[in-house]
Amino acid sequence: MSLVHELEKSGNWLFRRRSWLPLIILVLAACYLFIANRSVIYFNFTWEIICILVSVAGELVRSYSVGHMPGNISDRNVIDQMADELNITGVYSVVRHPAYIGNFLIWLGPVLFLRSVWCVIIFVLAFWLYYERIIFAEEQYLRRKFGEAYDAWAFRVRAVIPGFRHFTKPALPFSFRIVLKREYNSIANLLLVFAFLDLIRNIAVTGRVYLEPMYITLLVVALLFWAVVRYLVKRTHFLDVDGR
Repeated sequence: MSLVHELEKSGNWLFRRRSWLPLIILVLAACYLFIANRSVIYFNFTWEIICILVSVAGELVRSYSVGHMPGNISDRNVIDQMADELNITGVYSVVRHPAYIGNFLIWLGPVLFLRSVWCVIIFVLAFWLYYERIIFAEEQYLRRKFGEAYDAWAFRVRAVIPGFRHFTKPALPFSFRIVLKREYNSIANLLLVFAFLDLIRNIAVTGRVYLEPMYITLLVVALLFWAVVRYLVKRTHFLDVDGR
């Protein structure tokens, strides 16, 4: 098998499992907390707020791109690549893969929580290798489907480094309802991940099972938010948007 086909095959394999494979980061982070220097990982309100804000920034990037997306795209499909149209306006006229930039920041927050330079370096390298293959497979699909239109867009817009020279107004208006419908799991999970890390850290440091008050608040907010939006998605049509 040629290298091109090997990269595409591995990229598609990772694409189909991208909803749960990043959880390996969480498992490794939990293990690291038991071997880390206790004096380094004690609760630090300022630093941990910064970590949370890094992840929130990533979710904001994802939400902005999702809020302008058309309906039939690969973002929420976990089986195969799909795209009824080439999305090249809005944030996609700035960078080709904004959602993956958002994912990087979302997971960077929990890695920063560990307060280890080596953990950050390993995460950056692993994330690059992981998403490089997914991006390759995705772009091969788009190139075959859209041909010269894709090549022209890819020539003008870089993959992961934003450039605002060719910014184009989004073709679709931003929809907060679409963001809630597609991102509520991601938003809730973001908060739950930090509460989980705080729980594991406290067990590792003190041997007791408890959460800091800040994380109790995050946990309650996450569960209430998830329950309300889940109800709206499953039991009502309030978050539906025609054509999207």
